[in-house]
Amino acid sequence: MCSDKKGVLYVVATPIGNLKDITIRALETLKSVNIIACEDTRVTKKLLNYYGIHGKKLIPYHEHIEEETSEKLISILKCEEDIALVSDAGTPCISDPGYRVVKKAWENGIRVVPVPGAFAGAAALSASGLPSDKFLFVGFLPNKPKKKEKLLEEYIKTGITFILYESPRRIKKTIQLIGEISPESDVVVAKEITKIHERFFRGKAKEILNILDEETLLKGEFVIVVYPADIEKKEDTQIHMEIQKLIREGKKAKEIAREISTRFGIPKNKVYKIVVSHQKE
Repeated sequence: MCSDKKGVLYVVATPIGNLKDITIRALETLKSVNIIACEDTRVTKKLLNYYGIHGKKLIPYHEHIEEETSEKLISILKCEEDIALVSDAGTPCISDPGYRVVKKAWENGIRVVPVPGAFAGAAALSASGLPSDKFLFVGFLPNKPKKKEKLLEEYIKTGITFILYESPRRIKKTIQLIGEISPESDVVVAKEITKIHERFFRGKAKEILNILDEETLLKGEFVIVVYPADIEKKEDTQIHMEIQKLIREGKKAKEIAREISTRFGIPKNKVYKIVVSHQKE
């Protein structure tokens, strides 16, 4: 029989690689609760064993069973039992499972307490040397090429630094696509942040692609930070003159957009609009 008092859902950030990157408060929270909801029990056990935390009930919680498990966790929370929600690495709900149980906790009047800590996106941005007064966190892009290209063009148009996550299998293709859309944008790729093989690559997309081609082991997790090229600054007299010249040569709008985009690092759709406006004049 449950009492009227409800438990607390603690959203606990864990290390993204180096097991020492955890807060004292996070450790205190993990020690205080009896139940820990986690993505992979093996990963969480490794962390708990490292800090000598034993005797906890671990409930698997990943995207394939998220809906079902969230109901179970809410039932436990309603019976005065506190739960710590963790992901395999970093902050739960940030490109990781957890959203559903947090949402249901709010809907059921259960207190949700964040225990902040590591976040790979912020770590990469802080060491990137790129403007960080404003930034956009994107996380993982869709797999479909057309959808990915369209979204990247939109993010580049914002003129704001944005952060992506990418897998080793797709890292080269994504960097290549960024280079095709905006060759002059500044890019930083962070590999295996906080781990033994941590590396940062900085430059234009083409330069980074050359470095990645020489890498023998493209393993682990990658964070990409992009600062879009200053589009407005590049829309100067020279570009307009080049567009007018290509129009006179009889080239089609799409051809001109592709050529100018590659040469000056302006998104193709942006150039296309300029070409059309010139053709109307």
